[in-house]
Amino acid sequence: MAANRDIESVTSEVHPRPDQRATMPYAPAIRVTGPADILFLSGSAPSPLYHQHPHVPEEHQHAPDIDTQTRRSMEKIKLILETEGLTFRHVVKITKYLTDMRDMDGMVAVLLEYFGDWKPASTTVCVNNLNTPGARVELDMIAIRPR
Repeated sequence: MAANRDIESVTSEVHPRPDQRATMPYAPAIRVTGPADILFLSGSAPSPLYHQHPHVPEEHQHAPDIDTQTRRSMEKIKLILETEGLTFRHVVKITKYLTDMRDMDGMVAVLLEYFGDWKPASTTVCVNNLNTPGARVELDMIAIRPR
């Protein structure tokens, strides 16, 4: 039990819209406090950040192009980072999930708009499907703020 309390004392949920917390089965991000604060961002697909669970199809209408889907994912991530007083320069790790590796160049072009010359550690994984029909990209990140 003491170990669980220790973990709970250094972690907390991040909700850009706390009033919507009850609609989510997971946190958009988790902050870990220590010698450096670490923020673990949940996967961000082009669906709205806060949406109903179980999913309601009308909330998950995705643009057909990878550029728009990636931008929607990145805007949600930007909101979460800004809620914590961070920028994309604080991101140290990104995992990119694509349903079609031919979308890589389009996705990377959009990521460059947000990251500029900053290049965090990165992994790209091709998957069969994402969380909703038509979603082509999902991104998760880890950000850090030195004390």
